[in-house]
Amino acid sequence: MVRLSKIVMQLQRRERDGFSQGKPLWSRAIATPAIEFGPTPLPILTGKIPADLRGSLYRNGAGRLQRSGQRVDHWFDGDGGILAVHFTDAGATGLYRYVQTQGLQAEDAADQYLYGGYGQMAPGPFWKRWGAKPKNAANTSVLALPDKLLALWEAGNPYALDLDTLDTLGVEDFDTLPPGQPYSAHPKQDPKTGDLYNFGVVFGRKNYIQLYRSNASGQIQQQGQIPLPRISLIHDFVLAGPYLVFLVPPINLALLPILLGTQVIVVDRHTLTEVSRFDTEPWYQWHFGNGYQADDGSVVIDYVRYADFNTNQWLKEFVTGHPITQASSQLYRLRLDAIAGNVIANEPLFDPDCEFPMVPSQSVGQHHHSLVFCYKSQTINEEFFDGIAHLDPDSGQCRLLQFPTGHYPIEPIYVPGSQGSGWILTIVFNGHQDQSTVQILPADNLDAGPVCVLALPEILPFSFHGTWQARNSS
Repeated sequence: MVRLSKIVMQLQRRERDGFSQGKPLWSRAIATPAIEFGPTPLPILTGKIPADLRGSLYRNGAGRLQRSGQRVDHWFDGDGGILAVHFTDAGATGLYRYVQTQGLQAEDAADQYLYGGYGQMAPGPFWKRWGAKPKNAANTSVLALPDKLLALWEAGNPYALDLDTLDTLGVEDFDTLPPGQPYSAHPKQDPKTGDLYNFGVVFGRKNYIQLYRSNASGQIQQQGQIPLPRISLIHDFVLAGPYLVFLVPPINLALLPILLGTQVIVVDRHTLTEVSRFDTEPWYQWHFGNGYQADDGSVVIDYVRYADFNTNQWLKEFVTGHPITQASSQLYRLRLDAIAGNVIANEPLFDPDCEFPMVPSQSVGQHHHSLVFCYKSQTINEEFFDGIAHLDPDSGQCRLLQFPTGHYPIEPIYVPGSQGSGWILTIVFNGHQDQSTVQILPADNLDAGPVCVLALPEILPFSFHGTWQARNSS
């Protein structure tokens, strides 16, 4: 058995070497599909686990990007794989499981791709592909409810998993959602009321945003609909005090991804009805950091801005390990008059390329003083994020942690601490050693580096989004 394991490891290493030849080191993380593991005690490489870090880190991303020698056509089409790291008094335990979606199981049985997706075309002649439903990859984000974990994919229902074992429990419909009903990968939870807000974009005879308000257990309590002017790609939204704000991106998917103008839609979060709608200059955004209502009544929104939709082409090329398209992104602050319906200001906060902005959970929808995100130290198209920043948007004070060459972090997750400002958790891939690690960083002293580094037993491809759930120590 040991000998067979060594042979498999040698074959995998050879495959990574072949795939990453002439490419940046980060490409080695996506050269082969992720291998399931766990539960596995995670050895400490350096430092120690903080005494007040007790709970579970969950992450979701495209774990399988190839099958039978064929790679997916877009990063967003890889099958969802979930990482869980449980922190208890006994230490840290990690496990990794693929979400057992109906599509994954069918393709595992056939050992070939059978479905289309976000950028993936289904096999077969055009007339058979036309109108076929895409595969729910369950690969984008996670929502930790009190009794289950939801693997989110914005064009369909979530999949429910066991919080401890990551066993797939089945499609989640909240006793309300019809099969295939879209439920976004970016829900927002009000830290004061516990209410969850989310949306889904519905295309058809009429195009609209379906709005959801749920209780802290995830049960949908209220729904609403906001009409859309065009078939567009809305990945995220923002909770800002009494409002939900949507920025309809400047592309028309019904025609071509051509540049139009960004439309701002402001919704009353209590009634789920439209407050105002207006157009402004064109840009594209995937993610928001946070929003809030300022003392003067204006709405402030921090988001990552792209000049155009070339970011989508970069994400498509990502699966080759060698993206070449220019797709720069900067952190911006947008200030709106929600009632009058106009833009007061829209200015940059952080110039280097960056993504995945996050605030502490207790700051969602409130005035925030901490914003953490990944950034690139080099403006090179083919490179991946190699640093994490911690910014106070009001004062402009910023702490930077640039990792050594060949080390690549992913979206930082902010965890409140019992004393001080808390911790930042990220997964880092070391391309020199083909190793993935869990790193715990001090939120109030980010540039000091990790206080603890834990080794994962397998290489994990870069995931998209994660969350933290505080749990009783045991």
